[in-house]
Amino acid sequence: MIAQLRGSVEEIGLDSVTILVGGVGWRVLVTPATAAALDSGEEVRLHTSMVVREDSLTLFGFRSTDERDVFERLQTVSGIGPRIALAALAVLTPDDLRHAVTAGDLTALQRIPGVGRKSAQRMVLEIGDKLGSAARLPEEGAAAPAGETEEEVRAALVQLGWSEAVASRAVEGLGGRGLDASSLLRAALVELGGQRG
Repeated sequence: MIAQLRGSVEEIGLDSVTILVGGVGWRVLVTPATAAALDSGEEVRLHTSMVVREDSLTLFGFRSTDERDVFERLQTVSGIGPRIALAALAVLTPDDLRHAVTAGDLTALQRIPGVGRKSAQRMVLEIGDKLGSAARLPEEGAAAPAGETEEEVRAALVQLGWSEAVASRAVEGLGGRGLDASSLLRAALVELGGQRG
């Protein structure tokens, strides 16, 4: 298992980065906030979680071991896979997730794309206080040209499971507000909630 990568940032997308380590470029899926906090050419260390499937090996990257641990713990809930777990960290911070699960705040948990009432109830029942103690992390954002930002957010929503039409409507409904990519994606995820289309 690959638990950590340290190298230079070669490419930055809305929800992925390529890290060059020893001449090998590793594509790592990240939250938009993590991607926005990185600069091309910067030396970076990401804590990673590898998800192995029949047809793929996927690395998910995080700024801290706390985020990685929460990501992995979320996947122990029935029906929650790595995409939903990553989307959860795009919408809520680890501390917000801890609070929502501990307090049984189903409304907050249902803001996560792909999480309906039953999934939120399972999260509360199955992980309870197993997310550990609070470890607040700062969040940063970076602005990009509006048209490019909206296109990146639309693509990210499609990758997270929404249809092109639903993703386009969500982005168009929030466009023109001057939001950076991370904020626009977060707003779109909140707006869409558990809907699929």
